[in-house]
Amino acid sequence: MTAPSAILFDAGGVLLFPDPARLLPPLHEAGFHPDPEELTRAHYRAMTITERDDDGDGDWWARYLHAYISACGIPADDATALAAEMARTIHGFAWTQVNPVARETLRALAERGTTLGIVSNADGNVEAALCRLGVCHVPAAEPHDGCVTVGTVIDSTVVGVWKPDPEIFRFALDELDLQAASTILYVGDTLRYDVTGALAAGLTPVHLDPFEDCSAPVGHAHIQSLTDILFL
Repeated sequence: MTAPSAILFDAGGVLLFPDPARLLPPLHEAGFHPDPEELTRAHYRAMTITERDDDGDGDWWARYLHAYISACGIPADDATALAAEMARTIHGFAWTQVNPVARETLRALAERGTTLGIVSNADGNVEAALCRLGVCHVPAAEPHDGCVTVGTVIDSTVVGVWKPDPEIFRFALDELDLQAASTILYVGDTLRYDVTGALAAGLTPVHLDPFEDCSAPVGHAHIQSLTDILFL
């Protein structure tokens, strides 16, 4: 693969994951005790199921939680009621667990001089969360310790366009003063939203797929860890 001229990243499932401190208490109360590795596995399995079943009804979070806790081994009869309760009670931006290799990966790329940006389907809070959590910030923001500077953070709720619509990527390209090109990579964890959207925008998708869940793996690159992007 040609050295990338820029790399854009998804946030959820790539840089951030749902906060176990918010998801585990109801699971523990129900008698289930998944370990951290099971939670990571549950996220990627849940994304595969949720993107497959997304009918655009706006109830994405509830479907994600149902798939997530089912992937933790919770029986179907228990999962339905528990997911509905969790969707009702877990409010606000819940994606606050930082991928342990996120900062070092972004920092290594920034030190190479790679142009970086974030493009995320989110609820309007992802830019502030990434900065507050010490992952990355745009130049105009007051950084927290350890933050890596990126050129832009595009949040679907802020711009009013959601992946896989290619227009969301054009917001990022405009802010970075770039034209769509195959040398610009987009790293995401879904086939439907990230791979399809990046291809439609004229970018090269890189699917973060640590458990090889991709249902159509031919025709785009895959990595199993975020740090693998350093070697493409």
